[in-house]
Amino acid sequence: MDLIKNHFKARLKAGERQIGFWNTLPDSGLVELLANCGFDWLLIDSEHSPLDPAAVMPLLQASDAYPTAAIVRPGWNDKVEIKRLLDIGAQTLLVPYVQNAEEARAAVAAVRYPPRGVRGVAGGSRAGRYGAIDDYVARAEEEICLLVQVETSEAATKIDEIAAVDGVDGIFIGPADLAASMGHTGAPGHPEVRQAVCDAVRRIAAAGKPAGFLSGDQDYVREVAEAGATFLAVGVDAALMRRQAVALRKSWG
Repeated sequence: MDLIKNHFKARLKAGERQIGFWNTLPDSGLVELLANCGFDWLLIDSEHSPLDPAAVMPLLQASDAYPTAAIVRPGWNDKVEIKRLLDIGAQTLLVPYVQNAEEARAAVAAVRYPPRGVRGVAGGSRAGRYGAIDDYVARAEEEICLLVQVETSEAATKIDEIAAVDGVDGIFIGPADLAASMGHTGAPGHPEVRQAVCDAVRRIAAAGKPAGFLSGDQDYVREVAEAGATFLAVGVDAALMRRQAVALRKSWG
């Protein structure tokens, strides 16, 4: 069996715009539904959800039958958690709260086998289709995609050095934590934050890396896309469900 192609990574390298959606609710049926909605990618979030690697695996299995790429966000830049997520079959990771080049290099090392990294070797993991991919360990790095998340004003000043780290495939701007770090907690759409987001995206693009972003405000997403972001999440499952449910109830007075 050949190494599984990471189409998200290939399209990212080609500079294609990819529209995604955020999953926080730990239900495989919901993930299967979302994976069949036409999005280019689906983020399975284990940072701000009760998901651990054991709970993430059935969500990856649910999405596998569909062309939507599954991205997993670990809870932290932790080599043990990253190893476990890779072993259950995650090919693209979004590592949160990367503050500088040193932390970016740690994330890169966590997704690479020795001698280029520190990922532990497991011969029969789901990632290698339980041993069916004979050269998985030798070639896994080719199809693993590492995205790092810049989400503070301090980290934003380090974009150039983070982008220069070999093995970083893209940089994602997190508006909520960026807003908090700027003194605008709970206001990711504040004009100062919007400007900081767009400035960061322009710097990422100028450094030759793809830039990513998430917001349920479609005008905000379009503004960031115009600044140069190419992988864009346009909604979150729980937020969309609540918003639509509340609107539906209100429509009945």
